[in-house]
Amino acid sequence: MIKITPVKLVTILICFLTSVIFSFAHNQDKQQHSSGLTLEDCLSIALQQNPLITIAEKQYQAAQAKIWQARAIPQPVFNYDADFQAKLFDLNNAGETYLGLSQSLEFPGKRYLRTKITSYEAEEIKQEIKALKLELSFQVKEAFFDLLLAQQKLSFDRHNLELAQDFYEKAKINWETGAIARVEVLRAHVEVSKAANQVQKALNEVRLKKASLNYLLGRSKNLPLEIQGNLPQKVISISLSELKEKAWQFRPEIKRIEFSMRKESTRKKYSYLSYLPDFELGLSRHRVVDEGHFWDFTLSFPIPLFFWQPQKGEIAEAQANLEAVTSQLRHLKNAIALEVEEAFINAQVARAQIELFQKEILKEAEEVYQMMLFSFQQGEISGIELIEARRTLIEARKAYAEALYNYALALATLEKSIGQNL
Repeated sequence: MIKITPVKLVTILICFLTSVIFSFAHNQDKQQHSSGLTLEDCLSIALQQNPLITIAEKQYQAAQAKIWQARAIPQPVFNYDADFQAKLFDLNNAGETYLGLSQSLEFPGKRYLRTKITSYEAEEIKQEIKALKLELSFQVKEAFFDLLLAQQKLSFDRHNLELAQDFYEKAKINWETGAIARVEVLRAHVEVSKAANQVQKALNEVRLKKASLNYLLGRSKNLPLEIQGNLPQKVISISLSELKEKAWQFRPEIKRIEFSMRKESTRKKYSYLSYLPDFELGLSRHRVVDEGHFWDFTLSFPIPLFFWQPQKGEIAEAQANLEAVTSQLRHLKNAIALEVEEAFINAQVARAQIELFQKEILKEAEEVYQMMLFSFQQGEISGIELIEARRTLIEARKAYAEALYNYALALATLEKSIGQNL
């Protein structure tokens, strides 16, 4: 009889629970990938794996390390001086020796301003990372919508091929019964060939769009990729003026320039402090042979004799940089306002096209095709007329899909222009 100790029982239970949890997680992951990646999944993967983001984050870490360097206090200096030596390195018989410490002290305020300058530089890099993520998110959305559109067109082309093949089979039967001429069968065969070529082109387009999306996700372009989702059709409920205000508030490029202005303003203050002296304090024990021991105290600081140098150098540089950054901010706000307005107008135009297709064009194209199909079945029209009606219906559906794509892309552009999701 096998005896199981409490320790072995606990170990078995832990192993069993671990295997169950791992199996559950594996099945969940498998189900997620089998159903396809959503737009949110793609955005999350891209922001985690894109090498440009990783590089920028390392640069931000380096900028933060500079803050510690800026606030560092100079190390004290140990001093030993041996004078009046009869022989070289005869330290024990030196006639006079000094033993002490010295410390450099900056004028109050310099260390604080220098630290603020480096912290603003780190914030600039942080905003650049946000701008990079914003651009990458837009590119992922664009690639995702491109793939959705390509897959939608592929489904239309496959459906068109099925209809063309069905029409060809019926045309052969009608020709065999003498209902139509052989030329109608030839036309139907040509349409099947055209539809098959269009399907192949659509397949190639889907492959290219998948490769583009894989590249943005930091994956090999040939890896299998399946996505799920629809082109967004949400209606914009914010006015143009509110969108511009949001852009000026949330765009990381504007925040970066604002930190640059603070940095240059602080750098200018720091340059003025160059007129104020730093101090060097020293304290040492002084021994003189046959005379005893004494204490020495030293205080030294520079004299700003060449007072015009900071005014023409560091101060002038900081002032010029501050004026340049201020002008850059005004220009950027104007450019962003134009960008927001353009994206807003494009979204409105695309939305109007969607409504036109939904209310009129799609319905009319479907009705015309059904009417032509009935007339063809009754022998009232030729096959070429039915082919044209079917082609018009397919093109209308593709145009509607493109209108949805244009609107989705306009929304993505608008979100990028204001720096946040709508």
